[in-house]
Amino acid sequence: MTSFADRLTLVLSALSLSRGRLAAEMGVDKSLVGRWCSGNTSPSAYNVDRLTSFVAARSPGFTMLDWQADLPVLAARFGVEPPRPPVADGLPGWDWLSPTLLSEAMTNTRMNGEAFEGIWRTTRPSADTPGMFAHDHMWQYRAPNGLLRYRLGVWKLRFDGWALPIQNQLFSVASDPVSGVFIFSIVKGVARRKALVLDGISLTCLRNTDGDIVATPCIFERVADLTGDAAADEARFEQFMEDGPIHSAPDAVSDEIRAHLLPDIGPAAAAAGGEMLMLMRFASSLSRAAPVGGALPEALG
Repeated sequence: MTSFADRLTLVLSALSLSRGRLAAEMGVDKSLVGRWCSGNTSPSAYNVDRLTSFVAARSPGFTMLDWQADLPVLAARFGVEPPRPPVADGLPGWDWLSPTLLSEAMTNTRMNGEAFEGIWRTTRPSADTPGMFAHDHMWQYRAPNGLLRYRLGVWKLRFDGWALPIQNQLFSVASDPVSGVFIFSIVKGVARRKALVLDGISLTCLRNTDGDIVATPCIFERVADLTGDAAADEARFEQFMEDGPIHSAPDAVSDEIRAHLLPDIGPAAAAAGGEMLMLMRFASSLSRAAPVGGALPEALG
């Protein structure tokens, strides 16, 4: 059954509007918009009327009746693809993964999943703005089905998916339900203690005319622990997205991180003793766990 939260999420994505921007425009707290979008609470009749006027100003002809439309109809009205049904919080839908690997992922999540829960800030070479470094944010938490839920905010896009800890790696796949863009990541895990930094490679395609495919090294830095309140954690995730920055100039990133994220690879590099391919070797990985009793690290720069 389609909920108001589903419709509001689709409308915001179709208009490339963040929850924080909506909250600012309406003069309400961002956590309230977060609760509307998560379905934890419904807006009052007064706020539904204000939301309708807000959307109509950007999409003429939008009315209160549109909040009752099925998602495919609403998506067609905005000229976007309807979102795919989410994966249920149970094992149905996971038949693409072998029972052995699924069992390992669930066991590892049960034993060590807490190490990867939190809100994270990424640093990666920007494909849209060459020469700059891009920053996204990720919210990761254990879902009722025993696996890690993976939420990633990249500019106006919101990716939703899963992270599977298998053989000391974290394999992640997520998609934006409106644009249909996927992101795949493999990062080096940590053993037993809380992860502070995760280091790996991400693969996706750009939202340009050609849908160019891009693979980049990517560092995930923990910036906040979870509170145990899903609505509050989602609001903090959105707050980090709003606060940015989205990009950093090269001189704002440390020499160590810059060299790590921009490896010299290819035939010439290999001939000089370097790498032919983009590799994330264990010996050079920046993934690290917190020391016993340790605090959150300083920003990577």
